[in-house]
Amino acid sequence: MDAASDAELVARCRAGEEAAWEALVDRYARYVHAIVTRVYRLEPADAEDVFQEVFTRVFERLDTLRDGAALRPWIAQTARNCAVDALRRSGRETAVDVVPEDADDTLERLDEALTVHAALDRLSPDCHEILDRFFCRDESYRTIGAELELPAGTIASRIARCLSRLRDVLDPAPNEETASGRKARRGPSGGKVGRTR
Repeated sequence: MDAASDAELVARCRAGEEAAWEALVDRYARYVHAIVTRVYRLEPADAEDVFQEVFTRVFERLDTLRDGAALRPWIAQTARNCAVDALRRSGRETAVDVVPEDADDTLERLDEALTVHAALDRLSPDCHEILDRFFCRDESYRTIGAELELPAGTIASRIARCLSRLRDVLDPAPNEETASGRKARRGPSGGKVGRTR
């Protein structure tokens, strides 16, 4: 996976680098697909058409994006516009009928998941794997220990250490001091992240 920032990818795409465009599509394909299928609940055929339309628009209009770092919200808005257009074409008449009531909440959750996923990619392979196994695949300490040939107690301490690294990636700013003197870390949505048990 290309570790370049969004701004770097945009600059490379504008310079005509084909590999950068492929990396951009790879980075945002699942995100766009989730927006059109989970947020706007398009049928598979419509979702595929909208998916293609979104990346066609992004490719054609990339030069109009003022800030390369704003790529993700720009892609999300493009996907939203294309999905709403598809719903209108399907026979619905008013915008009130077109946009699902929970669209904003679902989009916010998708955005947060993408932020965490991108942060995981910035961790060491060992940390990425152990957090992915525990949080994404819902594997137990015992299962992870058996797969990695490590004691369950070691798995617990590694998860705690890697979770701390993930928090630092998500919020690299100096962490706030709490009344007890410990630092309160912030999660991707700005809320405090609790300590790992």
